[in-house]
Amino acid sequence: MRMLNLALQGGGSHGAFTWGVLDALLEDGRIVPEGISGTSAGAVNAVALASGWAKAEAAGRDPREGAREKLAGIWHRVSAMGSLGTLQQQFTRMLWGGLPPELSPGAFIGNAWRGLLSPYQANPLDINPLRGMLEEEIDFQAIAAHATLKVFVSATHVTTGKAVVFSGSRLDARAVLASACLPLLFQAVQIDGEPYWDGGYSVNPALSPLIRECRSSDVMLVQINPLERSKTPKTSAEILDRINELTFNASLLTQMRAIDFVNRLLAEGAISHERCKSVRLHRIEGGPALEAYPPSSKTSADGVMISRLFDAGRAAGKEWLDLQFAALGERGTVDIGRDYLDDTQLELPHPSSLAVSIGRGFRPWLARWLRLQRG
Repeated sequence: MRMLNLALQGGGSHGAFTWGVLDALLEDGRIVPEGISGTSAGAVNAVALASGWAKAEAAGRDPREGAREKLAGIWHRVSAMGSLGTLQQQFTRMLWGGLPPELSPGAFIGNAWRGLLSPYQANPLDINPLRGMLEEEIDFQAIAAHATLKVFVSATHVTTGKAVVFSGSRLDARAVLASACLPLLFQAVQIDGEPYWDGGYSVNPALSPLIRECRSSDVMLVQINPLERSKTPKTSAEILDRINELTFNASLLTQMRAIDFVNRLLAEGAISHERCKSVRLHRIEGGPALEAYPPSSKTSADGVMISRLFDAGRAAGKEWLDLQFAALGERGTVDIGRDYLDDTQLELPHPSSLAVSIGRGFRPWLARWLRLQRG
C-alpha cells in the first residue's frame, strides 16, 4: 500500500473527470488517501470520497467501495437534475455557476454589467441546489471523526481576499458551499459572521495543508483547468473563459513556485530536512479529453457529457497507475520547472556562500538599519 495526498481542482461539471480518476485509483486498491484538498467542484469530490470511505469503514465494509459508491451517487444525482424540466435545469446550471442569458459573457461588454441585478436582488432567497444535496448525501461528522483521513476545503475570505481552509470540526456543508460560491450568482456564504466566496479566487486547490499536515510527501494533483490554450481567444465568450482560467490557475502557479523553491533548497543543502520536506509531485490532467469541451460546458449537467468525462478520467487514472505507480514514495513525476515556472523564479545562492550571506552579511546590515531608525 502507498500513501498519497490528493489535490483536486475546481471546474464545475468537468469535475466528473476527477470523479473518474478517483474511481480508478480507488478500484486499483494499492493506494490509501491520507489527505484530500479540494476547491469548488473539487471540494464536492473530496467530501464525497471521504464521507463514503468513513461510513463504509465504520460499518465494516471496504472503504474504497464505499467511497466509489458515494462519488457515483453524487454525480448520478447531478446528471438526473440535468435531465429534468426547464426550471430544474436552470437551477442545475446554477449548481456549477451557469449564467442565465442576461448574465452571459456578451452582457459584460463595456459597462453593461453595471445595470445587472446582484444575487442579493435576483436571488433574495439565496436558492442553491448544492445545499440540499450536501446536507442529504454527506456525513460531515463521520469525516471529522475519522482518525487518519484528513480533508481540507478552501474558500476565499471576501473582506481580506485571503484563502481560508476548513477542516475537522469546521468542515461542514456551509464550508463546501462557500468553496463553490460564485459571487455573481450567490450571496456570500456567512460562516461565524464572516463572508466567503469561491475558493478558486485565492487557491485552487490548497496544497500547503497536504504538505504541512500529512506525513506522505507524495501529492497527486488532478488538474482540470488547462494551463495553455493553443488559440488566441477573440470572441467575448472566449475571452471571458480564458480570463477565468487564468484567474483560477494563478494561485496554483504561485504554490508550484514555492514547492520548487523549497525542493531546490533541500537538494542544495541550504536548509535541513528536519524543518522542511521535499514534495514528490504527481499529476493527472484532462488533456485532449477536456479540450474537446469548451470552458462554458462546465456549467452543463448533461448526462452524456458527464458520463464521457467520467470514462476519460478513469482511462487517465488507469494509464497513470500503469506508467507511474512505482514512483510513489521514490520520486516526483512532474517537471515543475518546465510546466509551472516563469521569469519570476528565484535563483538560489550556492550552499557554501549561504551561511555567509545570511550570517556575517545580514547582522551588519540589520545594525545599520536599526541605527538609521533611531535617527
